[in-house]
Amino acid sequence: MNTAAPPPPLVRVSRSSINEEDVAAVAATLRRAFLGMGTEVDAFEKELAQFLGGERQVMCVSTGTAALHLAVQACGLGPGDEVLAPALTFVASFQAISATGATPVACDVLGDSGCLDPADAARRVTARTKAIMPVHYASGPGRLEDVYALARQHGLRVIEDAAHAFGCLHNGVKVGAVGDVVCFSFDGIKNITAGEGGAVVTSDPLVAERVRNARLLGVEKDTEKRYAGQRSWEFDVIAQGWRCHMSNINAALGRSQLRRLPGEFAPRRVQLARRYGELLDGLPRLRHLNLDYGPIVPHIFPVFISDGCRDTVREALRAENIESGIHYKPSHLLSFYGGGRARLPVAEELYAQMLSLPLHYELTDAEQDRVVEVLRGCLTP
Repeated sequence: MNTAAPPPPLVRVSRSSINEEDVAAVAATLRRAFLGMGTEVDAFEKELAQFLGGERQVMCVSTGTAALHLAVQACGLGPGDEVLAPALTFVASFQAISATGATPVACDVLGDSGCLDPADAARRVTARTKAIMPVHYASGPGRLEDVYALARQHGLRVIEDAAHAFGCLHNGVKVGAVGDVVCFSFDGIKNITAGEGGAVVTSDPLVAERVRNARLLGVEKDTEKRYAGQRSWEFDVIAQGWRCHMSNINAALGRSQLRRLPGEFAPRRVQLARRYGELLDGLPRLRHLNLDYGPIVPHIFPVFISDGCRDTVREALRAENIESGIHYKPSHLLSFYGGGRARLPVAEELYAQMLSLPLHYELTDAEQDRVVEVLRGCLTP
């Protein structure tokens, strides 16, 4: 007879939160005749622009990676060009650059934020550098003003990878309301989800028009036709395009989730992050990012564990059926992007110490207490 105790309930590191209103929004769209890109996408774009509170052009696309890819292409970058980017980012940032034929140039990061180090980036500017892609790591902006100052000094485009930062404020203004080109992700575990999806936000009409065309295989002015419930039959294509548009199904979910962000998702994520800070402060060999939660709505909650204890803590969490994550293996260590030929000491040190703790809207206080209890058991003498 097996008398072993069952494992404790699984604590997910991240997950979607879908309620009946979300389901109803998608179901209503499924009952309509056209499921591709149409009126729901048009409405989602307008609601996103209104949410950001500025006169911004918003183009919804199939994924956050597609948003970055099309933004880089729309800024006129291609073979022979270089884009500065922080090493500590998901590989999607680098893939979006190299997909255009341009070369991502890995830069080191700041130890207190994980975001791009502007001084290190400045040392890597060459005659081929055409853009810089700061990443809002763990939803924080880092030294974004210094990044824009560097861009102005060298005449560079700035393409913000704000995949973590939807709904955040920077200097009292929503991320995406200002800036050169800003890209969001709406995948399944972001601050809001469209199932899959992303958006490019800009005030540059040429970039906006290029993104609109490129997401629909380069077919000129096809967006206007789709939003009117029509298709382009006689058209021209003057540039490389991709099939990267958003569907009405994804947009319907995104619209419903957007309505839930201010009253549900953002307050709970902020509450959980603040609570982690209170529970973890003073714990030896562990630090977390000192972010201004409230204006910053956290997508992930990474901690940094010193003295070679990170993997021990991760295994202890796993033994208690608690998931954790590694955000991220620095892209310059990946074989396709140099395999570690360049040395970026801060990014590499953070990678060796980082561990992302569970954080999502449906995480309970009791589950969070379980996480903290394991950490205390591992790290307290």
